[in-house]
Amino acid sequence: MIKEFRDFIAKGNVMDMAVGIIIGAAFTAIVTSLVADLINPIIGLVTGGMDFSNLFVNLGEGEFSSLAAARDAGAPVFAYGAFLTAVINFLIIAFVVFLLVKMVNRVKDAAIRKEAAAAAAPSGPSQLDVLIEIRDALQK
Repeated sequence: MIKEFRDFIAKGNVMDMAVGIIIGAAFTAIVTSLVADLINPIIGLVTGGMDFSNLFVNLGEGEFSSLAAARDAGAPVFAYGAFLTAVINFLIIAFVVFLLVKMVNRVKDAAIRKEAAAAAAPSGPSQLDVLIEIRDALQK
């Protein structure tokens, strides 16, 4: 069983997937910072200083000045601002992944076209063809 597990882990696809997951986690941190530190303030500026992450509807008793205060008090809240932030994060990640895949496909297509052009390009005469041509020229 250990040998099978080692063989499974050693396969290229599993290692590629592990690297992808690690890079994805790091990429998520970058996108989260992009949204929280750059995009949300711009959106807040456009909407008059509104902070999406703090938008909520209190479903219980009491008044709370922030989402954190309501959650700390254990009040049931409908935190639609956090959901909007998650949607913005998703859209940004999806767009960046789209651009990344588009770039990788462009590079692959260029490599395929280069290989096809190299294969289609007429290669010079082979060594045998040259020798036959010399032989024929000497026979005349």
